Amino acid sequence: MIADNLHDIQQEIQESCALVSRDASAVTLVAVTKSVEADQARELVELGVTNVAENRVDKLLAKKAALADHDLTWHLIGNLQRRKVKQIINEIDYFHALDSLRLAEEIEKRAARPIKCFIEVNVSGEESKHGITPQALPELIAALQTLEKIKIVGLMTMAPLHAAEAEIRDVFHRLKTLQQTTQKQVATCTELSMGMSHDFKLAIEEGATFVRIGTALFKER
Repeated sequence: MIADNLHDIQQEIQESCALVSRDASAVTLVAVTKSVEADQARELVELGVTNVAENRVDKLLAKKAALADHDLTWHLIGNLQRRKVKQIINEIDYFHALDSLRLAEEIEKRAARPIKCFIEVNVSGEESKHGITPQALPELIAALQTLEKIKIVGLMTMAPLHAAEAEIRDVFHRLKTLQQTTQKQVATCTELSMGMSHDFKLAIEEGATFVRIGTALFKER
């Protein structure tokens, strides 16, 4: 089941890239394993997936320990409380949800090395979503310049779950525009973490370089 799902998703990534004349190698599939146990995550890893994500600190630490015999790239994609930074920050390769200067300063204090961070932007303006407003982005970017352990690699967002295709595309397009503007301030801000199981194809067409997929990988066929 997982092997078939993975094959289908890889095919869809290639097709979406081809539609907009992009190289599929420019898109990183990040497998979100929050809904499954370690044995299912292991099955996926043994099929060749090397980028694994969790949205909770405890779950990531447990999965990483269970899969310690594999060389994996670990992504924390969920909201991170400052009191938990010390536990997790040196266990991950990418953090997808940086949304405040105070959190960045705590990471700066606790990190043993530069951490690759995506700034989470609430492009859609939904109250239920985390992230800074697009208007607040330039000020945060400027403030982060003094922090040596924060490496801004890109921007992240989530589109509305139940929205028309045009609205979803608009959210992704606006994040791409913000990324291009931000890159003028910070040369390393080249990536876009956007797109999940239900909308990753649209995200790729709008420029996503990291897609976070969970449900579609583990669903019953």
